[in-house]
Amino acid sequence: MTDAHEFIPAAKPVIGEDEIEAAVRVLRSGRVVQGPEVAAFEEEFSELVDGRHCVAVNSGTSALHLTLLALGIGPGDEVVVPSFSFAASANAVRLVGADVVFADIEADSFGLDPVAFEAAITPRTAAVMPVHLYGHPAAMDRIMTIAQQHGLAVVEDACQAHSAALHGTPVGAFGAAGTFSFYPTKNMHSLEGGMISTADAETARTLRLLRNQGMEQRYANEIVGANVRMTDVSAAIGRVQRTKLGGWTEQRIANATYLTDHITAPNVVTPKVAEGARHVYHQYTVRIQGDRDAAMAKLTEASIGNAVYYPTPIHRLKPYWEPDQKAGRSWDLPETERAASEVVSLPVHPALSAQDLERIVTAVNALGEQL
Repeated sequence: MTDAHEFIPAAKPVIGEDEIEAAVRVLRSGRVVQGPEVAAFEEEFSELVDGRHCVAVNSGTSALHLTLLALGIGPGDEVVVPSFSFAASANAVRLVGADVVFADIEADSFGLDPVAFEAAITPRTAAVMPVHLYGHPAAMDRIMTIAQQHGLAVVEDACQAHSAALHGTPVGAFGAAGTFSFYPTKNMHSLEGGMISTADAETARTLRLLRNQGMEQRYANEIVGANVRMTDVSAAIGRVQRTKLGGWTEQRIANATYLTDHITAPNVVTPKVAEGARHVYHQYTVRIQGDRDAAMAKLTEASIGNAVYYPTPIHRLKPYWEPDQKAGRSWDLPETERAASEVVSLPVHPALSAQDLERIVTAVNALGEQL
């Protein structure tokens, strides 16, 4: 339990004795890279994505990158991506030599707007990358319909959405592939790592080749690949975290429900959840109607962790803005721009106590009087 002056962090990675013991067990075994722990982690994670094939890699970014390579996306292709996301979503597209086409988001879910996605399709469009931002599933029912009508591959960026679902279907089980991150601040982690899910056995085999220098058997290289393998230490930690994910997720949802039920400040808009969606609250993200910088300063003064994800949309980052300017191309993304200027994420992680939640609510509600 915290006192009134102890800082409540916005995120709190969990590394307990179970995780430490798992790591030590692997180190003592001598099987530390791409061994039995990785295989077991892949099999166990598959339960979260309707039994799809799972391929473990060293990061969520690698998961996105290898997926696009495995699907044959490359120079001359376009991939539709929401600009309101972490840069990795678009970076993976650039890394395979394809062009990023940015599309706007829905105001409530912060996910890719299906109408904007369809309007962005051109003869060169090969794929779409919906992002399940903050743990809320994108509008996959509508996105999948549009993609199928146009013959486009769907690559789900589910890096923030472990066990989220829409109408009973888990994220990572909709498109040609789904990608997950196990960075320490995610809903579950492996210190660092990523996972790819796919229903297609050949795609899974290609992914396994790509992560291991293009070979399935040692020195029998079949394609050009890289070394983006997951270590068995990471996999062992991920396996432990996987067993705890269900309980942690329910606690995140309970914490979010408490916050939504008790935040009453008129200038703070709490998260909305779409019908049929299971939001797993990687972040509890509100909108501040007013001076956001002042609001964040007040929260920090009250020792309440807070952060903005993301203050600069990808299309305005230097690697994307400058080439677009030179090409005379601009993007009309009003909901993206508005979100970037209003959002603030508050603590929602499962380590929060009842007293922590009360302190967060008190500090946030005070913003109605202070701004």
